[in-house]
This record gives sequence, structure tokens and C-alpha cells, in this order.
Amino acid sequence: MKTAKTVLAAAVLMTAPGLAMAYECNWSKEQTAQISCAPGTAFDDASGTCVTVTG
Repeated sequence: MKTAKTVLAAAVLMTAPGLAMAYECNWSKEQTAQISCAPGTAFDDASGTCVTVTG
């Protein structure tokens, strides 16, 4: 029975660092870009560019 506990403990210690690294990888998180336009312009979603604001 002592051997089974040792093998289980070794398996947990071997997999823990890999799981921690995979958690921090951000594979499943969506990334978005921060877009800033010059003063007097605004981002237009339709064209995907900065356009001059009038008015």
C-alpha cells in the first residue's frame, strides 16, 4: 500500500507544474486590441479606420 501512495504522490508532483503553466497561457482568453485615434477623430466600426468627427 505504501508503494501506491508513493506513486500517486509522484504523479501529482509531476503534473502540477504543467497544469499551472497551461492555466497561465491564456489560450482560451479572447484578446482585443486597444485602438486610439488622433484628437478630432473617432473609430468607425464599419470601415475599421479613424474618421474625422464633424459637428
